[in-house]
Amino acid sequence: MSVVYTIGEALIDFIPDTRGLELKAVVNFKKEAGGAPANVACAVARLGGKSAFIGKLGIDAFGDFLEETLESVGVDTRYIVRTSEANTALAFVSLKADGDRDFSFYRNPSADMLLSESEIDASWFAADDILHYCSVDLIEAPVKYAHLKAIKEMKAAGGLISFDPNVRLPLWRDHEECRQTILSFIPLSHIVKISSDELAFITGIEDEQQALASLFVGEVQAVIYTRGSEGAAWYSKDYHANAPGQKVAVVDTTGAGDAFIGALLYQLQLHNGSLEGINSVEAERIITFANTAAALTTTRAGAISSLPSLEEITK
Repeated sequence: MSVVYTIGEALIDFIPDTRGLELKAVVNFKKEAGGAPANVACAVARLGGKSAFIGKLGIDAFGDFLEETLESVGVDTRYIVRTSEANTALAFVSLKADGDRDFSFYRNPSADMLLSESEIDASWFAADDILHYCSVDLIEAPVKYAHLKAIKEMKAAGGLISFDPNVRLPLWRDHEECRQTILSFIPLSHIVKISSDELAFITGIEDEQQALASLFVGEVQAVIYTRGSEGAAWYSKDYHANAPGQKVAVVDTTGAGDAFIGALLYQLQLHNGSLEGINSVEAERIITFANTAAALTTTRAGAISSLPSLEEITK
């Protein structure tokens, strides 16, 4: 089986014990392992796939907790670097009444931002592997250039590149800089996963179909469009497929998008890490599977702790 490598941030999510309150009014929080790339690696591992996380953590108790959590799920943690130059990142989350959330980040800088391109080794990657990344660590810091090197080396090895912008505007001083940075990385990717609440912001186009079509630039072969409770769609240059949403009682949406893309990448592992041979029927099956993973995740609190197993999805 190929390996799904994810690169970027692993952090601590502090989840409130009460929903419907502004962050300033929350009294008690529960510590949860999080960070979108780490979540995706865990999602793959929970399903029985092979995954590895590339990132940097502080030499602190939170870094220990994150590394041990990833190991306990089955993620290969050999590519984690530890540093005393900065602490592990923290995120405080406030849950709205509908289970959606707001974030307040503590990372100025945090350890993840200090991962450098010299710490990326070309020998890690092989032709059947997949590299997945998000936009949080594409800010102007050493980690941005670590991403560029990892993308370059994975392509050189013949692997697949997956990008989920996963926009977090509070982490950017300038929203237009965030948008332009995402637009500069989209052409470097083979798969782009984008949500309905990000599409117009990233593309600058209000018409949905025109906006989706505009994402087929550079090396993009598939655009995965998620619409929350309304389901998801898979677009290629030759076909598109749709899958309906699942009706569930939502507790917490944290990690749902990561569960979705992790489940999708797990399915691609079963295709030897390739988009070759996937038609509209197979694409519909894959995104239906991914939708189910995401829906189950929303029925539990937290990110990594809420990720479903293969048995749960099948059932």
